[in-house]
Amino acid sequence: MKTVIVIALVLVLASLAGAGLFMLRKGGGDAAGRDKRMARALALRVGLSITLFLFILLSWSMGWIQPSGLPTGR
Repeated sequence: MKTVIVIALVLVLASLAGAGLFMLRKGGGDAAGRDKRMARALALRVGLSITLFLFILLSWSMGWIQPSGLPTGR
């Protein structure tokens, strides 16, 4: 389970980095195409984040993962 969660987080970060690159790239005069690709990358990031959140909730409700909490009172 940890591996799936880590892979999903890496994909979210990669999508965010891709959107940042599309935003910062100043090539060629096709600003509309660049904006469309940036918006698509950000939409993908939001979709991946929501999917990951729902997967974590499902995993918790099925008993695949258990919350460990923070150690307090040491």
